[in-house]
Amino acid sequence: MGAQNGKDLLVKVDIDGTGQFTTMAGLRATRISFNADQVDVTTLESQGGWRELLAGAGVKSANISGSGVFKDAATDERARQIFFDGETPSFQVIIPDFGTVEGRFQVTSIEYAGSHNGEATYEVALASAGALNFAAAPVN
Repeated sequence: MGAQNGKDLLVKVDIDGTGQFTTMAGLRATRISFNADQVDVTTLESQGGWRELLAGAGVKSANISGSGVFKDAATDERARQIFFDGETPSFQVIIPDFGTVEGRFQVTSIEYAGSHNGEATYEVALASAGALNFAAAPVN
């Protein structure tokens, strides 16, 4: 896989619960991270004193973050609604030449900022709220 254009990493939200995903408008920077807790099962008999981990155990999670400028009232309003209502709607993250991750996320923070001579900006953070599905991108 060669270099990819960062603007092609898209965060999409199910606007109205019907499975129709809309890109969160105005995002300039996006990031997704996948995490898995370790379960250490090392004992005195562990070979050479090396740590041993229990395969398939531990809590898996994903976090999404993004920042940008206000551009679309509908997606901005939806992000605020998700946060204040404590909803966990479906989101999609399109990762160029890798695939699509889809699942429920909770908006854990929204930050708004602005300067006297600049545009108003926002940052949003999301945490996975259930199992995620992954669909690999088609191979060209």
